[in-house]
Amino acid sequence: MRIASLLPSATEIVGALGLEETLVGVSHECDYPPDVVAGLPRLTRSALPAGLSAAEIDREVSARLRRGEGIYELDEALLAALQPDLLITQELCDVCAVAYADVCSLAARLPGNPQVISLTPPDLNGIFADITRIAEVTGVLERGDVLVANLRQRMDRVARQVRGLPRPRVFALEWLDPPFAAGHWVPEMIARAGGQEVLGRTGEKSFRTTWDDVIAAQPEVMLLIPCGYSKEETERQWAELPKPAGFDRIPAAQNGRIFALDANSYCSRPAPRLVDGIEQLVRLLHPLAELAGSPA
Repeated sequence: MRIASLLPSATEIVGALGLEETLVGVSHECDYPPDVVAGLPRLTRSALPAGLSAAEIDREVSARLRRGEGIYELDEALLAALQPDLLITQELCDVCAVAYADVCSLAARLPGNPQVISLTPPDLNGIFADITRIAEVTGVLERGDVLVANLRQRMDRVARQVRGLPRPRVFALEWLDPPFAAGHWVPEMIARAGGQEVLGRTGEKSFRTTWDDVIAAQPEVMLLIPCGYSKEETERQWAELPKPAGFDRIPAAQNGRIFALDANSYCSRPAPRLVDGIEQLVRLLHPLAELAGSPA
């Protein structure tokens, strides 16, 4: 089988299933597993200018969507030359990858009419179902079952660690400027790590909010997880971002509990490393959770 992955989460899932050698091309954002993607052809590119701030990216993306323009471009000639049997894409997020309709249209023109799989997981169970689906399509269903079982066991262990502990109020900032509240699986990750997301909604899209709403919600912990950014870049942008009036009334700001995470690796992408992200969140929300957790 020859697989073309058009999004980072799909590439990670394919790698976790031990199918690295079947990948013939990946998206420009695919960076994991690093040793696998390093030499692979890049099938997409961003249509946005380089070097934009968070606020400028938000304005540019909004304007392109209003005009009906895409945010990513797909190299049709390269994809045709690679002759994939399977294309993996998504239709969950308008700004996360090449539009699903464009991928389907292109696939119909490619030699061999390759199969297209679209990943649309609204929550953690949806992600596990997508892992199983890819495993089934690629003929390694047993590997998929083992992988999902292992991920669920790790989440069960976390549940035991945080059982009975106080649940701090948490706000996950999915975009810095303007502020966006988290959606889809992120509020569920926070809940499983023993926290209570005060604005985000499990299973729904992230949404624009206001600093007034954040201040009113009084989060005790804030998580900086802007989609597409590393921890280091997030910390840099956060340090440069002017804080709104009243920001110092937020308990998280008063107590120094504002944490930047590597969103690309552990929060934004619907892939196995989200469970790593849950384990990281436990350490941030409940540093003594291992002492408090009951044994298996």
